[in-house]
Amino acid sequence: MKEQIIKVLEQKSMTTHELAETLHMSSSHDYSILIKQIALLERLGDIQITKNGYLKVTSHTSEYVEGYYRAHEKGFGFVQVDGQDEDIYIPKGMQLALSGDKVRVMLTKESDIFAGKGAEGIITDILERAMTTLVGEFVKYPQHLIEETGFSGYVVPKIKQMMDYTCFIEQSSLQVVDGTICLVDITRYPTEDNPKNLFGVIVKEIGYKDEPGVDILTILHKRHIPVEFPEKVLEEANRFSIELSSEDIKDRLDLRHEKIVTIDGQDAKDLDDAISVKYLDNGLFELGVHIADVSTYVKEDSGLDKEAYLRGTSVYLSDRVVPMLPQRLSNGICSLHPDEDRLTLSCIMQLDASGNVHEYCITPSVIRSCKRMSYERVNEAIVQGNKRAREEYEDVLDMLELMRDIHYALYHKRHRRGAIDFDTNEAKILVDENGKPLDIILRERGLAERMIESFMLCANETIAKHFMEKQYPFIYRVHEQPAEDKMQRFLEFTTTFGIMIKGTSSTINSKTLQKVLEKLENQPYEALVSTMLLRSMKQARYDEQPLGHFGLATTHYTHFTSPIRRYPDLIVHRFIKKYAKCPPLTEEFDSLHAKLEDIAQQSSAMERRSVEAERETEAMKKAEYMLDKLGQKFTGVISSVTRFGMFVELPNTVEGLIHVSKMEDDHYDFIENHLLLVGKRTGKTYQIGQELTVKVSKVDVETYEIDFDIVYSKEDKIRQKISKKRVKKQRTDKKKEKRKTTRRKK
Repeated sequence: MKEQIIKVLEQKSMTTHELAETLHMSSSHDYSILIKQIALLERLGDIQITKNGYLKVTSHTSEYVEGYYRAHEKGFGFVQVDGQDEDIYIPKGMQLALSGDKVRVMLTKESDIFAGKGAEGIITDILERAMTTLVGEFVKYPQHLIEETGFSGYVVPKIKQMMDYTCFIEQSSLQVVDGTICLVDITRYPTEDNPKNLFGVIVKEIGYKDEPGVDILTILHKRHIPVEFPEKVLEEANRFSIELSSEDIKDRLDLRHEKIVTIDGQDAKDLDDAISVKYLDNGLFELGVHIADVSTYVKEDSGLDKEAYLRGTSVYLSDRVVPMLPQRLSNGICSLHPDEDRLTLSCIMQLDASGNVHEYCITPSVIRSCKRMSYERVNEAIVQGNKRAREEYEDVLDMLELMRDIHYALYHKRHRRGAIDFDTNEAKILVDENGKPLDIILRERGLAERMIESFMLCANETIAKHFMEKQYPFIYRVHEQPAEDKMQRFLEFTTTFGIMIKGTSSTINSKTLQKVLEKLENQPYEALVSTMLLRSMKQARYDEQPLGHFGLATTHYTHFTSPIRRYPDLIVHRFIKKYAKCPPLTEEFDSLHAKLEDIAQQSSAMERRSVEAERETEAMKKAEYMLDKLGQKFTGVISSVTRFGMFVELPNTVEGLIHVSKMEDDHYDFIENHLLLVGKRTGKTYQIGQELTVKVSKVDVETYEIDFDIVYSKEDKIRQKISKKRVKKQRTDKKKEKRKTTRRKK
């Protein structure tokens, strides 16, 4: 209708009554709709009403862009536009879009880099709905309301950004009891008359809200992460034999006589990488990285392949793993269990003492792991010198010592070229059989974890460089140069601490930033600067072009080492074997690039989805864990400072908000450029990295929000009393002075 109105008014200006007649909208219902559309178009600036009441098209042409809408729980939102680093801000009440929808936006305000303000806009059209289903809790209507409304009840969405929406359920739905968490197919979306209402039918019962495990199933369903494999995919996986035949290992490099081991977490089941090391007669080290050859089983365009493409990655949650491949493959045939013959793809490299790769070989192979080791036990053996651990690994101790030497060579090589190491804390949430959190412990990256990381990075780089030099179509893991505006803000921010960084925001390299972090090591504001730098970085993703990896300071990088749990790694394996048989023809390049571009975009999107599900599960379990700790005191560190308060992180990584309204000792101003809260009267400051004692004041397990209060010291309380008395006296003095002035005037 908006297009029709514009089209008519472009020909001739007219009154609302004339427009209604022209569009044959003379009935009271149609006329009411027309008036609303006219009001919207006037608000958007597309038409204007003259003094004499005529409607006409505005002469200016606004800029329109298309992108994807991301809603915020407070009603406003942002639109992400491809190719633009900054999102467009959408004010509250200016859209009927839901999170994920593809929309058209009219820009109403340009971005102002110097003021630190982004562009603003209004959503004019919803081009494509992303949300066709939703997950929520069913509330059943009593019989009289069912008869009165025609609905069996309503569903409250289990999505933070949609807490104020209601989805009314049609009577044709699957019949479920009150309190059931269910999956709903949306049949009607919000309108201007009902901006917060949806309508739908229940198509699946996930479980009753209080049943163990339903909370995580809810997260998986609302993120559209498939929980079960289709029957046909399972049947396809079951056709493979556990035992290898002579035909299976034909034309493969036989490494079953080599000393090859796996090192993983104690509870890992999908063992997709194994390592061999030795010292060569020519003075070089030989490092063998042997990866499960999943591509032998998961053929292109098979049911397994299509399902793996849709999932993109395995999802690791507190009480379960949602695998990319059926367990018969992920935990069975493809997993590199000890004393079992397994098909692998090996990258065998010769390195010098500086970590430089001189020769390498990428080949299909067959291995037999001689030992399944754990990170924890290896660290005990070669770092802590634990006697029992050393006895347990006695037959491979020499190998572990050599691994350590190779790791340090590779680490120092990465460091020399400028790789940035953000060593952040990761938490592991321990839960019981019902999913209730029992404890939160920190995952520490010891020497064993770092060794395996170094070996995987080396193999990934070697393979990426090989295909980049050949200029064959391939898929890469990329981490681009930080956005200029974000880096410019970071450079300005560091001057506060007397740190002058050479270079501009567009040319700065990772080596320079690495040196900044080293200068700040063990300084009080180390955490603050490190956090700001991390926020200035772009997100790593997949691409068919070798755009380099800024964080690792390399021009070539890919993912080769985890094909059981990451689809891009499986594709890398497939293309390695494809090109080994026959190099690509020139006329194939365009189609291969297009195919890889699609895989890269899908894999990046599924990776983000997985991370979001993992973060949400972690936030939920942390809130549950803190529920019985109301009133308890903890010492934490300020992890983030915002206009509305500051977040404090406890040693176990639980994070809570101290809202500015609860900081009663003063009125605090937010200094955005330096991420500070500064007291107006006292000048007291709060910044990232500062230690605070806090008390747990509120825990909301529905929204996963935790609130803290500051625990003030006795000295702080005395100062607050003195300050309040001083303020009270100043107010009293002002009132007295005002009365005196009034008397004088009289």
